[in-house]
Amino acid sequence: MANDGTKPVKPAPLVSVITPFYNTEKYIAECIESVLAQSYTHWEYILANNQSTDASRAIAERYAQKDSRIRLLDTPRHLGQVENFNAALRHMSPESQYCKMVLADDWLFPECIERMVALAEANPAVGIVSSYRLFTDEITGDGLPYSSQIISGNQACRLILREGYYLTGSPTSILTRADIVRKVQSFYPEGWLHDDTEACFRILAEHDLGFIHQVLTFSRKDNESLSSEVERFNPGPIRKFMFARKYGPQFFRGDEYRQYLRRETDFYGQFLAESLFQLKSKEFWDFHRRGLGAVGSDFWSIGLPKYAFLEVLDIIFNPKKTLGRCFRLLKNSQLKSKESTTSAQSATKESTNL
Repeated sequence: MANDGTKPVKPAPLVSVITPFYNTEKYIAECIESVLAQSYTHWEYILANNQSTDASRAIAERYAQKDSRIRLLDTPRHLGQVENFNAALRHMSPESQYCKMVLADDWLFPECIERMVALAEANPAVGIVSSYRLFTDEITGDGLPYSSQIISGNQACRLILREGYYLTGSPTSILTRADIVRKVQSFYPEGWLHDDTEACFRILAEHDLGFIHQVLTFSRKDNESLSSEVERFNPGPIRKFMFARKYGPQFFRGDEYRQYLRRETDFYGQFLAESLFQLKSKEFWDFHRRGLGAVGSDFWSIGLPKYAFLEVLDIIFNPKKTLGRCFRLLKNSQLKSKESTTSAQSATKESTNL
């Protein structure tokens, strides 16, 4: 204990940085280097290899051999993406006070952990700290006034749901209190369309959001985010509808909720009606059917026949718009045909080389 009249220096909290990875040899060194370059140094780094078949494990191993703060772990078998993320989180040290996920093809700016920990330490009610992020070539996360560093979780969720503010970004974008992560067996719920966003809604229902008005993380548009596997099904509209059904009643009341739900239902219904005339695949419709079922809805209950009828009227009485759609359909068809031809040629070339 200090005896010179000064207060004892509080030890820096331990941060568990976690990177689950699978076949990311192209980016993982850059990811690890960004953690090593942090101005904040009191961290452990868990690299969780999900049975990679490329050189990514060997790259991670070289770093683990050089720095005792790095632990390289291997899954016993290849896990699904969400299962792998949850398994990696369970290896956090019991002494850790904060958890920082960094996807294997993302990276952190040098002040990221230091700035996030400082804000969380100064504000005990904050459960998540986020910031602006560089999303390949664009900055996301904007919307809050510069003076707003701490907002209630309820307000944050209302802005995310109704205004479309992307305040929590991706798993790489946020710092979370470790005790919150430990409270549940599976931090990222399995079987949900946007598991990382749902996890944030769960936290913000009980805690405040801290936001740093500075770009602190980098994410790639083609990265291994929890929702990247479904991007080909254009999940944006159903994502908004599902969130409205599941979380709307928690953050909105009465007429405000009904108006919000109607807006998202109309948006999604119009999207599906347009998709009917774009000859979408069976996989597309199965995906949306499953999503609706997850929130107790189906195509009939949201009024798809009504939206389809309105779409037919629009096609009939808006010929200019109809011609534009036909042109886009033709163009997309040609692109798919070209891609199929290229793939077939590549397969033939590989067979010949063998």
